[in-house]
Amino acid sequence: MFPTEKPFADRREAALQLSERLAEYRARHPVILGIPRGGIVIADTIANELQTDLDVVLTRKLGAPGNPELAIGAVSEHGETLVDMRIARSVGADDDYIQREKARQLAEIERRRERYRSVLPKVPLQRRTAIIVDDGVATGATMRASTWAARAEGAVEVAVAAPVGAPDAMEMLREEADQVVCLLIPQYLYAIGQFYLDFRQVDDEEVISILKTHGEKQTRTMESQV
Repeated sequence: MFPTEKPFADRREAALQLSERLAEYRARHPVILGIPRGGIVIADTIANELQTDLDVVLTRKLGAPGNPELAIGAVSEHGETLVDMRIARSVGADDDYIQREKARQLAEIERRRERYRSVLPKVPLQRRTAIIVDDGVATGATMRASTWAARAEGAVEVAVAAPVGAPDAMEMLREEADQVVCLLIPQYLYAIGQFYLDFRQVDDEEVISILKTHGEKQTRTMESQV
C-alpha cells in the first residue's frame, strides 16, 4: 500500500517512488515500456533510475460511445484485441461500433509508430525482461493487452507497474503479469488525475523529446562497444 494519503506532486515524483520498488530489476537490465503519453514520463524516470533501456508500447484503449475516456477494451500494436463485453454492452457498444473503434485506434497506432519509431527504433524484447508502466490503471485493458504484446515479442518476463490502480484491474493483471507493482490501490478510483497535484496533459512533442534522448543514449552505448 502507498505510505501516505497525500497525492503525488506529479508524474516524476510518482515515478521516483515507483523506481524504488523496482530496484530489484536493475541487475536484469529490463526494457521499460511506457504507454503513451503519460506513461512515457513515468518510463523515462524509471529507465534513468535503473540505468536501462526505454521503449514505447503502442497499445490503445477502445473508448466507449460518447465517452472515449471509458475503456471497453484495448488493441495492441500487433492488432490483438481485448474487449470487456460486459462493459461494452452496458454502454451500448455493439459489434459494428467495436470494429469502427478498433480501426480508428489502429490508425492512431500507425500514426504514432511512424513518428515515434523515427527517433527511437524499436528495442527487441527477445530474452529480455519487460516492465510495462503507465501513470495509472483504471480498467486495466490497455495494460493487459500490452502484456500480451510483450510476450508475443519474446519477453521472458513481464512485469507491470503504476503509481495508482483500481483494485479490480490490479487483481486481473496479477493473472497476466509475472509481477504487479502498484503504490496506491484506493478502494474507489474515479479518475487517475485525482491522485496527482499536477496531472497536466503530455503532448507528442514531450514524448518525442524523451524518446530522442534515449535514442541518442543507446547510439552512444553501441558506438562505445564497437
